[in-house]
Parts: sequence; C-alpha cells; structure tokens
Amino acid sequence: MLNTAFRPGSPDWLDLGSPDTRASVDFYTALFGWTFDSAGPEAGGYGFFQLGGRTVAALGPLTEEGALPAWTLYFATLDADRTTELVEEAGGRVRFTPFDVFTAGRMAGYTDPTGAEFAVWQPHDTRGLDLVNEEGSLCWAECYSVDAERAKSFYRSVFGWQEQDVPLEGSLYTVLTPAGGGTDDAHGGIMQLGPEQTAAGTSSHWLPYFEVPNVDASLAIATNLGATVRIPAMDVHGVGRLGQLIDPHGAVFAVITSSRPEE
Repeated sequence: MLNTAFRPGSPDWLDLGSPDTRASVDFYTALFGWTFDSAGPEAGGYGFFQLGGRTVAALGPLTEEGALPAWTLYFATLDADRTTELVEEAGGRVRFTPFDVFTAGRMAGYTDPTGAEFAVWQPHDTRGLDLVNEEGSLCWAECYSVDAERAKSFYRSVFGWQEQDVPLEGSLYTVLTPAGGGTDDAHGGIMQLGPEQTAAGTSSHWLPYFEVPNVDASLAIATNLGATVRIPAMDVHGVGRLGQLIDPHGAVFAVITSSRPEE
C-alpha cells in the first residue's frame, strides 16, 4: 500500500492540470470534502488540495502547449537529473527537463514509450504528499498501456520496480512495488488496454485512485457535479469496490472503497 515513507520509485505527489482552476476547485472540494490553499501569485495559479490541513493533491493551470486536462502522477527520485538520463536511455521522451521549484524540490516530466505521461519529484523542503491511503487521498496508481510489456520494461529500467503478475477479472495484472520493497509496499499496477478500448481512442495513461467511504455515493455526487462515469461501480474480489470517472473538463480518475483484511 502507499505510505509517506516515499521509497524511490513510489508515488509521492500528484497534481491536476485544468483549463479552469476555479471550477476544478469547486468540483473536487464538493466531491471529496477537500479545501484549497493557493500557493500565492508567485506560483502562477498553483495550489494545494488539503484534507484536515494536510496536502492530498495539487492543482494548477495548463502550462504545456497542447496539454489536455489530466491528473499527473509523480514518482519519488533521489536525483531527477539521473532519472532523466535513464528515461532517455530506456526510450522515453522528456516533456520538460529538471528544474527547482523554489526550495520545495526538483521536478521533471516525461512520456513513456507507449504514450503515458508521468513526472518525478526530488524532495527538498517538501517531501511529498502529507496524506495517502486514507479516505479522501491517493491510494493507488495504475497504468493502462497500449503495450504493457514494453511499459513494464521501461519502468523497470528507470525505477527498478519489482513486478508480480496476477490474474484479475479475466486479464493479467502486474502489481508494482518499489525496488527493495515488500508485498505491503505495492503502490500500483500496469494493465494492457484491450482492442475495444484502443478502438474507442483510449491511449496509454496513468490513473490515480482515491479512497472513498462509498463508491456508489461518490459516483452519484460526481455526476451531479458534471462528471461522466467512465466505468460504473464494480466489485473486484480481494481488492474492493471501484469505479472510474471523467471530471467536467476531461481528466480521468478512479475512486475505490478498498476491501478490509477481514473481508
């Protein structure tokens, strides 16, 4: 599971790029009970979603040319410059080179060889998110890929992730764990996109999961706020009840009520 120890290679940050940050604040605060704290005018409209005063995500305006509304997952690194070299060596594309974010940390953005975008965060003053794996926070990171085997090879080269292939709902699902981590440190997975999904225009992408107390209620609230259900609520044995959404501007994300051990 995710935790705030942030081993190298584990998710340590995520933010939403939006064409209308005010509207996005209204949507996500109503859905998850978050509050929003602006980082100030010097941050160019960037700010932090918080729950009980602890940062669970961030939000900013779209800045890259041609960028579409989307959640971006960041993975922890001790050296963003070295990670950038590894990305290039493994066949990925550098969307933006490493740069310092004031004294908070250093970041860079990439696209993997199958088309999924992601980023890295090298912490300085800001280690990462304050809260994960609890209600209202990030609890899982999932990559849907047009070429899952190529994606696994790429991320293995860049982050040294450990992999475990497991059957899931008639498909093969690869569970990801940071290098040197144990089973309890698993942070995400990779799945092959099916022909019907690619035919419908779905491309490789990372999908954040947020823990919620009731998936069906969250889907209902989200649709009332203008979101679209991408995948209706469904039960996955040993995992929990989950569903996927497209927010009013087109960013995709998932909600889940995770199974408890006694279930």
